[in-house]
Amino acid sequence: MRSVNAAGLGIGDGYPPRIMGVLNVSSESPYGPSVFSDPGAAAAYVDDDLVAEGADVVDIGLESAHRRFEVLSAEAELDRLDAAVEVLESVSREPVFSIETRYHEVAKAALDRGFDMVNDICGFADPEMPRVCAEYDAAVVKMASPPDLTRPGAVESVDEIYAALARDPLTEKTIVDPAFGGWSDGKTTAVDRETFERLGEFRGIGHPILVSINRKDFLREIAGRSTEKALSVSLAATSMAVSRGAHVIRTHDVAETRDAALVGATFASGRVADDSDIEVTVEELDVRTSREVGHRLDRTDVDASEGETVTRVFEVRGLEPDDRGALTGVTAANGAVFASGAEPGPSGPSKSEFGAGESGRRRNGGDGTRDERKRTLLIGSVATLRRVAVAIDERDASDGLVTVGEALRTALD
Repeated sequence: MRSVNAAGLGIGDGYPPRIMGVLNVSSESPYGPSVFSDPGAAAAYVDDDLVAEGADVVDIGLESAHRRFEVLSAEAELDRLDAAVEVLESVSREPVFSIETRYHEVAKAALDRGFDMVNDICGFADPEMPRVCAEYDAAVVKMASPPDLTRPGAVESVDEIYAALARDPLTEKTIVDPAFGGWSDGKTTAVDRETFERLGEFRGIGHPILVSINRKDFLREIAGRSTEKALSVSLAATSMAVSRGAHVIRTHDVAETRDAALVGATFASGRVADDSDIEVTVEELDVRTSREVGHRLDRTDVDASEGETVTRVFEVRGLEPDDRGALTGVTAANGAVFASGAEPGPSGPSKSEFGAGESGRRRNGGDGTRDERKRTLLIGSVATLRRVAVAIDERDASDGLVTVGEALRTALD
């Protein structure tokens, strides 16, 4: 995983999660508090509300990218750039300033006039964009999009999103954005949920990840919240996104999002150990399926079948003794391991194993005996566990074993 230096701001593994606040100089933008027509008021908002609350980057939009609005031309965006530049010249603080655009002409003009980085909402649909950003040594966000300047974010499956982001060219300072939100009719909340569930896969591209999930529909509908009351679900998802590998969070709620991101970073599993003296880095990859490993193997010359060797561990509870015996045989025949506890037997609670009193009784069977048969482990590679699932399907299996097989297929697909 490469890191990106955005005008002196480190982004990537080994750095704190970065917060991108939002300012719009476009009157049609839907989020009112971020919209300013007066550069002085906009500068005060940047200083007192965004940067003071923890924004590392301020992203300035020249138009609303919402699909219900007409797409502005490059010339029209350039006409609005003056107001954005006036904001830069009026602020007293010095965050990294990003210009949101789809046009290389606008990006070049903005970089010439003091902007530090580019947020390309059309994902290099303008083929000159990566060249311009590379020439200016500028960090650039590539949002997943088709190669069409009129359809930002209109990629409608997780695999299409991944392919759009991984598609060359990528600059040395590219940051990838999986494009959460209803950018097209086919970009449903179900697609967004699956993208979020599989967010760790995007680390396979090898570039830092930005997510823009603030009060998005796919989160609001989980809790049945309106946009105004959706801060809580946004913060929960922010913490999860960072723990799954996101490096930049774009948000309108800067202070709260910063706190949630720091919590996610604190409890994320350690990934990287390096020795700067000899330039050796060891990264533990957060991969669980052969598909995820396949994304990593795409960047190497290793046979993609090696992805089948990823080891998974499942806890299985509630199997009857006969089912445990059958599963032991099936797993052994297919190269997996079924680690089963002892048969139930009389064993009163002990402090060392159960804790004292009521908590100990709750962990035992209703008659006071210890019920170890409910706690077993199923261990194997993706390939061997898939074979176990197939073998269960081919048997005249009990409902319990059928449940095990179905769970394995769901988890491994």
